[in-house]
Amino acid sequence: MEATTIPALPAADSPGDSARDLIKQDTDLQILTDWIAPGSRVLDLGCGRGVLLEHLQKTRRAQVMGVDNDLHKIIDCVARGVPAYQGDILDVLGFFPENAFDWVVCSRTVQDLDQPWIVLERALTVGRHVAVGFVNHGFWLNRWNMLWRGRRARNEVYPEPWYKSRPSNPVALGDFEEFCAAINARVTRRAFLAGDWRSRCPALPHLFAGYAVYELTRAG
Repeated sequence: MEATTIPALPAADSPGDSARDLIKQDTDLQILTDWIAPGSRVLDLGCGRGVLLEHLQKTRRAQVMGVDNDLHKIIDCVARGVPAYQGDILDVLGFFPENAFDWVVCSRTVQDLDQPWIVLERALTVGRHVAVGFVNHGFWLNRWNMLWRGRRARNEVYPEPWYKSRPSNPVALGDFEEFCAAINARVTRRAFLAGDWRSRCPALPHLFAGYAVYELTRAG
């Protein structure tokens, strides 16, 4: 299993983006641009406004496609020149044959899925490689806030109180690796970022990584 180096890239240039949005966009850009080979076919599940896919088109000459439920985000994708489907992720995955893509990206989406095991099992069939990015709920500051303050941490990435946040199933690194074993997915690469989501996490990622990206392939 291979670790990754993390090149420094400028934040995504998207009109109207908040500082928090720029941090999140840059997180995926800096890691996946390093991982995805030029000319790859890439499907992004929960593609948002298509910033990552547009970047991969320009810098890696990737053949891209996005999926999102939000019509306004799909319209933004089209405006960027990024082809995208509006619809349920699992329904759209059913359109594609085995190995239709070199990469399937599931970034900050897996924790919001009703049936993540089915989505990722299907993604591992449709794509040769699957990249999954998520917030590490086991980050030390989350643990400290819950233990000593009895409340969720708030920071520049997630500044809003719980009642203004969308529902999700928080996941920690240990949870995710156990999940990968359960669905027979092989972890081939990991990238861990510190609590600022920009600098590399040098050690003890279960405690000190604020964000993680995993590359998965089919086992066996």
